[in-house]
Amino acid sequence: MANKALQAGIEQLYQDVKDIIETSRATAYKAVNTSMVDGYWNIGKRIVEEEQKGEERAEYGTALLKALSMRLGKEYGKGFDESNLRNMRLLYRSYPKQDAMRPELSWTHYRLLMRVEKEYARQFYMEEAISCNWNTRTLERQINSLYYERMLMSGKEGRPAVKQEAEDKKEIMQPAGIIKDPYVLEFLTLKSNTEFYERELEQAIIDKLQEFLLELGKGFCFMSRQYRITAEDSSKHFHIDLVFYNYILKCF
Repeated sequence: MANKALQAGIEQLYQDVKDIIETSRATAYKAVNTSMVDGYWNIGKRIVEEEQKGEERAEYGTALLKALSMRLGKEYGKGFDESNLRNMRLLYRSYPKQDAMRPELSWTHYRLLMRVEKEYARQFYMEEAISCNWNTRTLERQINSLYYERMLMSGKEGRPAVKQEAEDKKEIMQPAGIIKDPYVLEFLTLKSNTEFYERELEQAIIDKLQEFLLELGKGFCFMSRQYRITAEDSSKHFHIDLVFYNYILKCF
């Protein structure tokens, strides 16, 4: 009896302490994430305000971001490179009212949401991501599979079926994984200990291409990897990691 009581007591203590740790981790992440996204929004706002002072806005904005990224990069790392500064600027333009953003979503969530051009579609994905507790992987899959458009086409009667499909594919955000978010680590100037970089991700996609295409949705065809393009307004060359063509939408 004494041993059983001891074991029961240890088990209960373990569960209680585990709950405390998980809650504390989630709270800590939420606090850091909220501060980071708020900071990026304010940076975006400040950049837009400065750009609006320039007479030739396009040239002024390009020079401004390049100079700013060089100085910030030396002091704070690659999290403040030119590309990320553009995303911060886009965050402010996508959400001009700061209180329209939600603390439940991470910076990576917002980077995906900003790709959605239509404001009402973007709002839809935001609400779904929060209500279904989607991680960024699931949110990206739903956007790429035109979940919003399929909802519209299905009508009111078809909504439950499409909704259930999203629920079946739901992947819950876990604090242990969220805390390792590279954007959070960069924001806190902490060194990432993960070895899963973009090259490995690209190779993993290639290795499971058929499964990946099915996850994207209907009509996707793989065309090329590391496809070279040249910007129209400059002589700069860029390489697109993976190129797909959708024969239904008739676009790359």
